[in-house]
Amino acid sequence: MQSTPKSMRLHIGLFGRRNAGKSSLLNAITRQQVSIVSDFAGTTTDPVEKPMELLPLGPVLFIDTAGIDDMGALGELRIKKTRQVFDRTDLGVLVAEAGTWGAFEEEILRALSERNAPAIVVFNKTDVARPPDAVIEMLNTQKVRWVQTVASEGRGIQEFRQALLDAAPEDFVNNPAILGDLVGPGEMAVLVVPIDKEAPKGRLILPQVQSIRDLLDSDAFCMVVKERELRCALDRLKTPPKLVVTDSQAFLKVAADVPDDIPLTSFSILFARFRGDLTTQVIGTMAIDRLRAGDRILIAESCSHHPISDDIGRVKIPRWLTQYVGGKLHFDHVQGHDFPENLQEYKLVIHCGACMTNRRAMLSRILHCKQAGVPVSNYGLTIAYSLGIFERALQPFPAALEAYHAEKTRLAGRPGGMPPESNSGASDYVCIRS
Repeated sequence: MQSTPKSMRLHIGLFGRRNAGKSSLLNAITRQQVSIVSDFAGTTTDPVEKPMELLPLGPVLFIDTAGIDDMGALGELRIKKTRQVFDRTDLGVLVAEAGTWGAFEEEILRALSERNAPAIVVFNKTDVARPPDAVIEMLNTQKVRWVQTVASEGRGIQEFRQALLDAAPEDFVNNPAILGDLVGPGEMAVLVVPIDKEAPKGRLILPQVQSIRDLLDSDAFCMVVKERELRCALDRLKTPPKLVVTDSQAFLKVAADVPDDIPLTSFSILFARFRGDLTTQVIGTMAIDRLRAGDRILIAESCSHHPISDDIGRVKIPRWLTQYVGGKLHFDHVQGHDFPENLQEYKLVIHCGACMTNRRAMLSRILHCKQAGVPVSNYGLTIAYSLGIFERALQPFPAALEAYHAEKTRLAGRPGGMPPESNSGASDYVCIRS
């Protein structure tokens, strides 16, 4: 049986001073020696991840971080990696020695609060000291859950487990659908899945697999076809499907084969909604028309795959944007957990569908872009915009489509108006993969 993908797990980050007992707490809750425990401060150097099933909550990912009160050059590197964990934390756990509380702990709570991540405070080593009454009163006033433990002896772990269940974000407990809500029980979706050199041998890519499972969970029907068989498959259906979803590389062919009255979108655009903020990314996509030669673009991917010869992020999208603008652009690429702290130099951020990360991490990146005033798009949205089928690709999402029209009207009222969508070079873009 395959394990639940990391991106579908609740990310629980453990934060605190060095030697506060974070690793002991992780070992106690997982009942395994996941992290090395030592009396020497700073034993944990890099974030340690441990997936597990935390029933009745379900699949979670614990992330044990290095203490961020470290000193020196090596300490700065540890702190940087720990701070990256904040951006993908769905539920934060602040581990503090029971007799220790100060500005450091307050800063961790503030960092979690800024990201709208619920927090639990664990006062560890309560066999040595008790948490200050003033701190307990403050946490109660702020409605922050807290527990007392002696993690090295397993004391208080059941209370910690219950606190995790109680504090789990509502949007994880009631996990949003990928596309099941767009189709409905007893209805059919047709998924167009090209088989090419980027498709893993013997497997489907993750967004396609997760979409199939989501449809099954929603009691909907699912038909999976390649783009060449789509028209024949549609002709054989007695009832039109509620939705057609395609890999972005086949957008033009699929749009030509699917009647206009059948909603159409792509896997990447579905994941812009599922993992991120579709409306914000729709509006961000419109910045493509404002790009000029010499602008710098950031292309971000949530996974660390080995690029192929005609890679979408390193070859196809840069080639398309350069042709669209009619001049040389500068591209930077990041993968995995890496994401620049300073975004001011970029005119646009184009992100992958984020199937390999969790929603919290994607929302954090979108927030960073907003704070920097930099528009953010998505692979599928970018491709649909370039092919002149942006509105059709947004048809299944009325709120996003309405936001697009409102922004288009607003920009048209500006001096000089807004350039229209272009379809130039569309034949070159039809092979782009979301």
